[in-house]
Amino acid sequence: MKKKVIIVSLLILILSAFSVTIASAADVIPNINVQVGSSDSSKPSTSSLSILLLVTILSVAPAILVLMTSFTRIVIVLGFVRSSLGTQQMPPNQVLVGLALFLTLFVMSPTLSQVNDVALQPYLKGNISQTVAIEKAAVPMKKFMSSHTREKDLQLFMSYTKTPKPKTYEDIPITVLVPAYAISELKTAFEMGFMIFIPFLIIDIVVSSTLMAMGMMMLPPVMISLPFKILLFVLVDGWYLVIKSLLMSFNT
Repeated sequence: MKKKVIIVSLLILILSAFSVTIASAADVIPNINVQVGSSDSSKPSTSSLSILLLVTILSVAPAILVLMTSFTRIVIVLGFVRSSLGTQQMPPNQVLVGLALFLTLFVMSPTLSQVNDVALQPYLKGNISQTVAIEKAAVPMKKFMSSHTREKDLQLFMSYTKTPKPKTYEDIPITVLVPAYAISELKTAFEMGFMIFIPFLIIDIVVSSTLMAMGMMMLPPVMISLPFKILLFVLVDGWYLVIKSLLMSFNT
């Protein structure tokens, strides 16, 4: 019983000391107020809804930019190369995505330079407003996307939205052009991936038939065909041919 009384007394003393410490610290530490926006009361402060909208746009912007550039076709074709070789995670995803990003910058450099000249630099200098800058920046992007968009895919979305037939690519709404361009890029990438698969598929068939004829049915054909596929890819300088084909596909 004495031990319980002692323990309770000690707890009371500790809590008392702790409360005194907090009270003294509250007197020493100054109050800190965080305000978003201008301190001028005559100007309205930034609302939480505006901040939420800005964060949402920034989170969606990378996906939109990926679908409006050559990144989709490049990264899919590089993924097909790895799948056709059967090397599992070699090259790693980081290498493929990094290579696709730099190839995208290389392919898109003329378009991005035009966007910088007609929209970004005038906006930074204060010569045009934000709305005008966005409209001017959309024109080079529309020109690039329309040149690689199939008419059938574009007509699909235009008929769905009942959009009248545009006279030039500048008259095509961006909400119609982006999905049409995306599915066109997917089809082109899968066509290139199919052509990449053919020689490696032939090697797999030859190795499987040879093992079957030798009665070695328990040996996995993939284990034998993988070195031959890598050897063939290295001998023909496969990465050079793949990258060359990708670059030439954007010049048509």
